[in-house]
Amino acid sequence: MAEQVPLVDYLVLDDPPHLVAHECASCGARYFDHRVACASCEADEFRTVTVPSEGEVQAFTIVSMAAPGIPVPFVAAVVDCDGTSVRANIVNTPPDPEHVELGMKVRLTTFPIGTDAAGTEAIGFGYEPLEGVA
Repeated sequence: MAEQVPLVDYLVLDDPPHLVAHECASCGARYFDHRVACASCEADEFRTVTVPSEGEVQAFTIVSMAAPGIPVPFVAAVVDCDGTSVRANIVNTPPDPEHVELGMKVRLTTFPIGTDAAGTEAIGFGYEPLEGVA
């Protein structure tokens, strides 16, 4: 099996795959990127926490124009995972308003993005609808 690497640092390719965030030890604000200080309360202590893998679509848009080589349309969304906002694409469902809606229950899924010359596979993530998913 080829080596797999996550496309982003906060995607953990365990079984099951999940996201991790940096949580402010003072106020509980969560961030996916590295922080020196909390943007909410200016504290400087963080702990790593697992983000729930299921959530609810809070906002979305159907993207119909993108950079060359990016297939369109696709659904870009904000998913609330028990209080943690995650920006990701909605996948494994048609990208139209009949299949994506506010409040829709979704779960994290991973997929290959590409493979380099050494055979290392980059793995990305998105969210798929809970309903109708095996």
